[in-house]
Amino acid sequence: MNTTELTFGIVFLLQMGIGLLGNIVLLLFYICMAPSSPKLSPSDLGLAHLVLANTIILLAFGIPETMSAWGWRNFLDSVGCKILIYLFRMARSLAICSTCLLSIFQAVTISPETSRWARIKARLPRCVFPSCLLSWGLSLLVDFDVLVNMTGPQNSSVQLMLDLKYCSKVSISAETTLLIVVVLSLRDLVFVGLMSLASGYMVFVLHRHHQRVRHIHAHGRSPGATPEVRAAKRVVALATLYVLLHGRHSIMLSVILNMKEKPFLLVTSHMVLGFTFSTVSPLLVIHSDRRIRKFWKRESLDANASHS
Repeated sequence: MNTTELTFGIVFLLQMGIGLLGNIVLLLFYICMAPSSPKLSPSDLGLAHLVLANTIILLAFGIPETMSAWGWRNFLDSVGCKILIYLFRMARSLAICSTCLLSIFQAVTISPETSRWARIKARLPRCVFPSCLLSWGLSLLVDFDVLVNMTGPQNSSVQLMLDLKYCSKVSISAETTLLIVVVLSLRDLVFVGLMSLASGYMVFVLHRHHQRVRHIHAHGRSPGATPEVRAAKRVVALATLYVLLHGRHSIMLSVILNMKEKPFLLVTSHMVLGFTFSTVSPLLVIHSDRRIRKFWKRESLDANASHS
């Protein structure tokens, strides 16, 4: 293993460790908060769903990539490759669905109190769980092709679409490949488009709210932001991060697939950046949600009190 491979191996290891730690902290927070808050907000339920998807991504794809970066090869057979890559693709679909739903739900939550929006807001809590189930069904169906064209490591004589060193994606037919690409591209386009529209609407509402509050409290101290406003800012930040990273992923992947020679540095950098959202998003949520810091501080004080 040369210096470049060692460096990427360390980066993968740190990224996986930080990402898993952040997502597990959030999962434990939502699990512990659920009994004390029977009616979790749509934002909390959407975030919990996103955290679960991020955790599956890091476990199913991040760990094998980290092992491969450290020089491990042939540690998965064909069945193992199908299962792990299917879980990764399904979780990636869940992540984009969850971020989109989260953006839409939060946009509805902070919308003006008109009669039309009031009716939608009243129905919103009942729509969260069915929407999550629908996203699972969509993810399981759309990414079913992985169970067919994913296999273990293959030699160079086989026509490959993608070589992950420890797993390979074989080409079935040009027509099937084109159909899969079109379906996945349309799915991503629809969800990213809805996410962007919802985020843009929230930015507009937040800006108008900020102007109104600044005008009202021009000669006094403004009160702190409401939980809805803080949640909206958090969701906008998450959606913006996802859209930017998704654009980077699509452009970089297209460049790599159209290159005859795949530079090691470019391919490995693409893999490292592919986990950025799953690693950074829980840290962003922990930093922006003061309830999480208060919860873990209270748990730490309770633990210290019980030991003393």
